[in-house]
Amino acid sequence: MYTQALDVPDIAAQQAAPHAHGASPAEANFLARIARDEKIEPQDEMPEDYRKSLIRQISQHAHSEVVGMLPEGNWITRAPSLKRKEILLAKVQDEGGHGLYLYSAAETLGASRDDLVDALHSGKAKYSSIFNYPTDSWADIGTIGWLVDGAAIMNQVPLCRCSYGPYARAMIRVCKEESFHQRQGFDIVRALCEGTAAQKQMAQESVNRWWWPTLMMFGPHDSDSEHTGQASAWGIKRISNDDLRQRFVDVTVPQAAFLGLTLPDALLKWNADRGHYDFGPIDWNEFWRVVKGDGPCNAERLNDRVQAFDDGGWVREAAAAHADKRARRAVSAASVRIAA
Repeated sequence: MYTQALDVPDIAAQQAAPHAHGASPAEANFLARIARDEKIEPQDEMPEDYRKSLIRQISQHAHSEVVGMLPEGNWITRAPSLKRKEILLAKVQDEGGHGLYLYSAAETLGASRDDLVDALHSGKAKYSSIFNYPTDSWADIGTIGWLVDGAAIMNQVPLCRCSYGPYARAMIRVCKEESFHQRQGFDIVRALCEGTAAQKQMAQESVNRWWWPTLMMFGPHDSDSEHTGQASAWGIKRISNDDLRQRFVDVTVPQAAFLGLTLPDALLKWNADRGHYDFGPIDWNEFWRVVKGDGPCNAERLNDRVQAFDDGGWVREAAAAHADKRARRAVSAASVRIAA
């Protein structure tokens, strides 16, 4: 959903410590490649912790894409026009495709897709906390596109330069499609703001509810983030949580002003000395509560996802049977050719 300049950390300096403490030749070679900003490919040697860290991050990203289909999917039939229905349907389909790209990227690391999906359905695996909030009005569909997808782009554009090749390449297409989603959401919000007083109020009320959960999407403060330091050292994470959050605020405040909407933060103001907007404190108690499963829609989202998976079982079985039939036909045809 977003485009931005990238701040690349001094990876070479970050990798100096492992060399100084007697890294193995394989590890030293890996770290040297990271320092040169080379892409690591599936067939390359890599530390087991690097592989596991990528599987965790990529699978959580994939889970977020497929669970993210749910808050908007229930508005497809209720969209206010055929055009809006078509656009929203295309967007939800895109999100499913993003999950496919990402599960495929995780599989290149030796992960089993069945295991990843089982972890999601059992509640063991996490996904973005933002998708555990309800979509109460049509304005929420616009706000999700504008704010939530906008925050997602801010997070995801740096991943196009992730050190792991399959993940980086998947993110190039994901970000292009997310950019469309962000514009689609902004267009919905703008139409509401240019409509009746009641429609603009609907947009304002939606922004009031989604603003703070969107800021939480960037994750905890860097000092409280368990994985940020190592992910940065490995070239997986390019920009810190707090820096990304600040960039999002700086970009979004003028957009809200253009729309004539007020962001629900009494402490939000321009700081000329910093060259950035100051903003109020985030309720991290709410963030952790939702992450740990006690959000407004955690149970609903997970139940719906499991139900959709179960309902689609016959499709997977039919596809597997068809693939098996084609494989057997190919073997039979090859045998005939050999015999001839």
